[in-house]
Amino acid sequence: MKLFKMALVALVLLVNLVIVQPSWANPNLTKTPDYAEVNQAIDNLLQAKDNPNQSEYAPEEIERQLGGLKLQKYILETANDWGQCSNETGKTLAVYAHKPKKATQESSLYFLGNGQITDDDWNCDGVYLPSGAKVAGLTSVDEPELSEPLALKVVSGTQLVAKTNPDTGAVEFNIEPAKVFKAGEGNWSIPTLSQADIDAKLPNAPIDD
Repeated sequence: MKLFKMALVALVLLVNLVIVQPSWANPNLTKTPDYAEVNQAIDNLLQAKDNPNQSEYAPEEIERQLGGLKLQKYILETANDWGQCSNETGKTLAVYAHKPKKATQESSLYFLGNGQITDDDWNCDGVYLPSGAKVAGLTSVDEPELSEPLALKVVSGTQLVAKTNPDTGAVEFNIEPAKVFKAGEGNWSIPTLSQADIDAKLPNAPIDD
């Protein structure tokens, strides 16, 4: 009888492990809105590729965008943690982040100190770039600085690293953003801040200890 009870308890524990996702389990990012949006965008571009005469994009641009979207899909399907942002710029970096367990929580703006990385219990959704910033891929010789602040969004699970190029002074990211927002676009707060304003902020982003 005692052996039967022990077997029953073991069976109940096994069922709980299978049915109920444990708190330490990796996040399933294929159930996020990001994953649905990426798949829809890929489908749209594949249709444009099959009908080039009806597309507003050149074939080369379609292939470039498809490459970026396929990388985003790969990240969402394989990431073991929520997104993190690492600041190696030499100055304070403004980042957007939220607590994934709080489904209704909007992404908020935090300040990440140089050499810090955001906590993997949070999701780092992207970064804020002030007007006047030099950013690889967004500024050029003709327009060397941003004329207005921007927010760069990455998909959940992205391990984003921001560095400053010592030769050009431009901020560089290891991964292209999924979206770029201006003030009034999207649902993120995009305030008017300079890099001096950001540097003067006390770092308050949730970080890995």
